[in-house]
Amino acid sequence: MKKTVPYINNLKGNRVISMMTAYDYPTAKAVSEAEIDIVLVGDSLAQVVLGHDDTLSVTVDEMLHHVKAVTNANPSSLVVADMPYLSYHINISDSLKNAGRFIQEGKADAVKVEGGEKRKEVIKALIDAEIPVMGHLGLTPQSINRIGGYFVQGRDKKKRQKLLVEAQSLENAGAEMLLLECVPNDLSKEITSLLKIPVIGIGAGPETDGQIMVIHDLLGISCLEKPPKFVKDFLKGSSSVEVALKKYVKSVKTKKFPSRAHTFY
Repeated sequence: MKKTVPYINNLKGNRVISMMTAYDYPTAKAVSEAEIDIVLVGDSLAQVVLGHDDTLSVTVDEMLHHVKAVTNANPSSLVVADMPYLSYHINISDSLKNAGRFIQEGKADAVKVEGGEKRKEVIKALIDAEIPVMGHLGLTPQSINRIGGYFVQGRDKKKRQKLLVEAQSLENAGAEMLLLECVPNDLSKEITSLLKIPVIGIGAGPETDGQIMVIHDLLGISCLEKPPKFVKDFLKGSSSVEVALKKYVKSVKTKKFPSRAHTFY
């Protein structure tokens, strides 16, 4: 059965949504066969596939190339295409054109954009064009030059309140889902309870509606010297990639991942 946006939305509140990145045909096939709910063709491919230092260098055409490879696998998972840096930052017209390419040419089911209130008008325009949107708050890698590094967001009172307001703002603008990255567990729990849309976490603790991992991290082949705290190598102790992916899905659905060891407090 093909997973749809309404299907994912109906899982809200159960903490069972599984999400995984994929960037090519065979990986998308494997992820789909593991019955993962959502595939994100993430701009993280800039780092884990193309070898860049950050996500800022990847282009729309490069992203589209990988989105097509993923959708060619006809995955049963919902496919979300990450909109890269500068593809939705300049004006509404360009944002619609770029997002439309991911839907029309890439055959993606939805797109993802980073940022809070400043993205409201873009999200509204995309929704008006019948393009489902996943928002992204917390640590937003496309803002790395402004925020100054990869670290937990929302720990002080002012930034915590800002994230709460921005989460509601994205929902009010029409976002169908929210990805929450690197925030303390109590804040992610509050945001998840506050919103009616599904909240999917990475480094956001066990209280969100679902979890996402970068597949290279899950398979223990990350290029990072020291993997982030929220990463778990599911291939370790598994007999194959397929077993590792199914182990991840089971761990999410039985609420065994993430554990305290993978959670920020």
